[in-house]
Amino acid sequence: MRARQLNRLTMAARFFVLAAMTGPVIYSEDPVAMLTLPAFALLWAVMQVVTHRGRYNPLVSMIESLAVGALCGIALESTLGVLAAMAVPPFIAGLHRGLSGVAFSASAQLAAVVGVAYLVLEGDLTAEVSLGAFTWTVTSIGVGFVATFVRSTLLEDPDPVGPYRYAQSLLRELIDLSAGLSSGLDVNSMGGAILSGVRDQLPTEVLVLYVPRGETLIPLITESTDAIEGFEDAERLAAESWARSVTVTEDRTFAFPLGDTAVVAGTLSERVDKGLLSGIDDVVDSLAGRAVQFDTALLFTDFRDAATADERRRLAREMHDGIAQDIASLGYVVDALAARPASPEQAKQLAMLRDRISAVVAEVRQSVLTLRTSVGESESLGAAVGSVARHLSEVSGVPITVTLDEHTTRLRAEIEAELFRIAQEAMNNAVKHAQATSIDVVCQVYAPRARITVSDDGLGLQQARSDSHGLKIMRERAELISADLTISDNPHGGLTVSVEVGGSGAIPSRPGASTATPTSDKVSA
Repeated sequence: MRARQLNRLTMAARFFVLAAMTGPVIYSEDPVAMLTLPAFALLWAVMQVVTHRGRYNPLVSMIESLAVGALCGIALESTLGVLAAMAVPPFIAGLHRGLSGVAFSASAQLAAVVGVAYLVLEGDLTAEVSLGAFTWTVTSIGVGFVATFVRSTLLEDPDPVGPYRYAQSLLRELIDLSAGLSSGLDVNSMGGAILSGVRDQLPTEVLVLYVPRGETLIPLITESTDAIEGFEDAERLAAESWARSVTVTEDRTFAFPLGDTAVVAGTLSERVDKGLLSGIDDVVDSLAGRAVQFDTALLFTDFRDAATADERRRLAREMHDGIAQDIASLGYVVDALAARPASPEQAKQLAMLRDRISAVVAEVRQSVLTLRTSVGESESLGAAVGSVARHLSEVSGVPITVTLDEHTTRLRAEIEAELFRIAQEAMNNAVKHAQATSIDVVCQVYAPRARITVSDDGLGLQQARSDSHGLKIMRERAELISADLTISDNPHGGLTVSVEVGGSGAIPSRPGASTATPTSDKVSA
């Protein structure tokens, strides 16, 4: 494949130079110069056939260089246009033989040009002829160096770890740069600062910062007074502003794109003159610096999420192909021993061991499923919670009821991911440690607000084990997205884990939100 690419470049160089020479030679109207054109064409046609068959060696390079030099020397008396042909042999030699080929070809060619021109002109080499020969010799060496670089690029074996080395350099650079970022890379805090900057200049009743997710916009941060009827108009104008990449106003409602990855939309307060919107361009200009910071934070968040998801998939593969298979093979050994027990007591012990191995295998498989399941594979956060609840119930035999109350607008991907993992951990804890006989899950999503509650009828909150990190991890996940996590014992036994993001209190139903009775999905093994 690489040899074919070199041959194509060789043919292109010969054809291009021959075409470039044709104009000046014909314009000179000299019979000798015009006869050199078919001579060049015949020479390069023969050379192309030889080169195409992979026979380009030092002898071929010398023949082409001497022939081109001789033809140029013959036509020099008529026109200097033929000297363009001198660029071809060193270029081709550089493609096929590298720097040594360039030096050899340029030297042989120059000697032929000077020698033949000296004979043709009977020693009368004018300054113009000498300067032309020198100029094109230097040019031919230059294009030969370019060809050498092209050759090294085409023939270089791809480094399988090259992309990783490049990624390492970028990551180190990112770490060094992050130390100098004055406001960090927290999306929520930056978004709040942006809305504060807008509110300082435009008193608003409704103010929302939207970010794209796929082909739709989702609210990242929402600020409003008691009246929230402006949300629907703000969302509509935000979609229009994002599609057109322009500022849009309508009565008291406005929306404008912020940087490359966000839209701010809101509704002016009734207590101020709507004429304030005439200065909205000044508001946008004042947020230019914060927009760059916010775009950077979003890119970093996307990178972190992608890296996390990839690492979870890698761990799942290693657990499935390594630990799970090794433990399962132990089960086969126990089965072989149990087929011929030495005594009834040994048979009983082997049966207990086989049951324990089966339980460990089932737990490892559940862990693999936990690692591989993500919100991105589901239609919504509630759908992902329902899916993992169904699988967990099938494995454990504990019935799990999932009640969903979701608005169509999605949360930010990283927020959904952390809420999902918290709910998943709470259900796993109820099955593994609380000895629950039933679990109830309620998932409410009204972006940017959301609440998930997991209740069980198990043993309740117990003394933490030294090797147990589930509650600590749930709290860390909640902190990452500025969510409130509460864990409390139920009055009649059991435990309730509740996580809420976007503020406390009752989650409001916005205009246009579904008011249908929440659906329940009760699953059991």
